[in-house]
Amino acid sequence: MFEIGNSLREARVRRGVDFAQAELTTKIRGKYLRALEEEHFEMLPAETYVKGFLRTYAEYLGLDGELYVDEYNSRFVIGEDHGEVRPRRSTARPQRRNRRIETNVVLVALAAIAVLTVIVISAFTGSGTGDTPKRAAPAVSSRPKAVPPLLLVTALEGTTHLVAHRTNARGTIVFDGTITKGDAPRAIRGRRLWVQIDTPENLRLRVRGKLVHVPGRKPQVIVVTPTGWRPA
Repeated sequence: MFEIGNSLREARVRRGVDFAQAELTTKIRGKYLRALEEEHFEMLPAETYVKGFLRTYAEYLGLDGELYVDEYNSRFVIGEDHGEVRPRRSTARPQRRNRRIETNVVLVALAAIAVLTVIVISAFTGSGTGDTPKRAAPAVSSRPKAVPPLLLVTALEGTTHLVAHRTNARGTIVFDGTITKGDAPRAIRGRRLWVQIDTPENLRLRVRGKLVHVPGRKPQVIVVTPTGWRPA
């Protein structure tokens, strides 16, 4: 007695043949050749196909086809002399089922170990920090952030005369004076300013807190908005 499936598989491997090559030569579909090697004879269409495919495939692999048919009849066919032909179930499937059950048991055990590990670590961590006082959350100030003035002017050197109108040249004058080096920065507020500067390079200008540069040593007139400045 020998194992039909394993013997066919070993012969195919020795010859370096895959199922596609075997199918092309034997004219037997690859899934049926695989079923013969796995002894899943119930997947083949009928009993006569099993014997015919088995003989053809064995002889293609250089084996005794009749010997494989006889082995199949002795192991998987009952009552053939009385006209009752019934293939026996292959033993390969129960073995796979047992392996699947064993795998599931191992997975369940590993999952249980992981859960217990998490519980132990959580208990240890909780017991170690139980006496530690919790720090109070820092108080969040409810005061709104101060908005920088629209224009902040600081003298870098010398003195510079500056006039600022609200909105345009005809608007209300919000600042008119001379800014000297060493003076505190002058904050000029508004939504839009029309500004005349005698010597721009003598001043440092910030629009909404952002430093801007107005070049030139000659008088200039600019328009200042929250997004920046432009020549008037």
